[in-house]
Amino acid sequence: MNIKAIRGMQDLLPDQKEIYRYIEDVLRRVLSAYGYREIGLPVIESTQLFSRLVGEATDIVEKEMYTFDDRNGDSITLRPEGTAGCVRAAQENGLLFNQVQRLWYAGPMFRYERPQKGRYRQFEQIGAECFGMPGPDVDVELLLMTHRMWKTLGIAEHLTLELNSMGSLSARQRYTRSLVEYLEARKEDLDKDSQRRITSNPLRILDSKDEGTRDVLKEAPLITDYLDDESRQQFDQICGLLDQAQLAYRINPFIVRGLDYYNKTVFEWTTQSLGAQGTVCAGGRYDGLVEEVGGKPTPAVGFALGMDRLALMLGEKFEFQASADVYIASLGDGARRHALLLAEELRDSCPARTVIAHCGEGKFKSQMKKADQSGALMAIIIGEDEVERGEVSIKHLREGGDQISMDAVKVKEYVRKMLTKE
Repeated sequence: MNIKAIRGMQDLLPDQKEIYRYIEDVLRRVLSAYGYREIGLPVIESTQLFSRLVGEATDIVEKEMYTFDDRNGDSITLRPEGTAGCVRAAQENGLLFNQVQRLWYAGPMFRYERPQKGRYRQFEQIGAECFGMPGPDVDVELLLMTHRMWKTLGIAEHLTLELNSMGSLSARQRYTRSLVEYLEARKEDLDKDSQRRITSNPLRILDSKDEGTRDVLKEAPLITDYLDDESRQQFDQICGLLDQAQLAYRINPFIVRGLDYYNKTVFEWTTQSLGAQGTVCAGGRYDGLVEEVGGKPTPAVGFALGMDRLALMLGEKFEFQASADVYIASLGDGARRHALLLAEELRDSCPARTVIAHCGEGKFKSQMKKADQSGALMAIIIGEDEVERGEVSIKHLREGGDQISMDAVKVKEYVRKMLTKE
């Protein structure tokens, strides 16, 4: 039986995993520089958490969640996004009342979507959530922080910040009624999904990629015309601060996000380099979400970014690190035993370095080829003759290929000095 990975679930092979690890390390440093602390969240949560916080009528809850009953008959769900779980964890563990928290998390999310490049059913995300500050300064700080991430990764020139405001709950409701009235009169011109969403999740229609629906939306009412005074003032302050910080942005009134919990600021970082999957990072403000899990009114804002799409953006520009600093080649049973023990001694004396000892049989030429492919600075060669003489040979692989012989007792100190020099 030829068993393969489940459709939409990707294997992250070593080269891919190295890119992901690099991205996370870079983002971890940026998040730490802004005072964010990492929190670990369960992969499985109560289904009610997402249906209540994300929204019963959203695409995620309606048709994208992996939901099943556990052995006790409780309905549980593989997390489709991170914000709901982070809010639940922070409230449950007493991190929110009269406190400011900057938290971040990383890990897999799960959605039953049609797999394609940059979109998987298991996908890797990093999210950041800030609780206890009403903005607009923290909203701007969040956007500046994401921009710093792109600069550090070297992809800032390929990303565009798109910005909008959803206004207050009452402003959103007024706008929704107006939008539904407009769309009902043109229902026959909409695609089937949008026709269904008129009664379930009309704001989601604004994200439609259907050309006919896009034409209908050209004359649709805009949410920016329905903003309450407080939301409009805050949005103007955000734009003003971004102007002062010289961070370019584009106001896009069609950004409403596909989740019910957003209010006021919403944003997306988009790119033209990934085809249809152009949104790399998205988020916004969700001031009412903590109350939904039993907490006190708490202002909050956050974002999630797709590691898979960032990895695609880095692409061929990523420089893979050498997999070894020292490679030990050996010929003969006695030499292999010496090589194994020497490798352990080198790992003790150079703990921050990678030492690979060839194991098993192998021709000398083949071993040296592997040594070169590993990116090692030097290869240590041990044969039966070297064992008898109490010597080793060292070949410098990156500096003209010089080869020297030396007493085996001196090799640890020599290697340590050469690696320190490097």
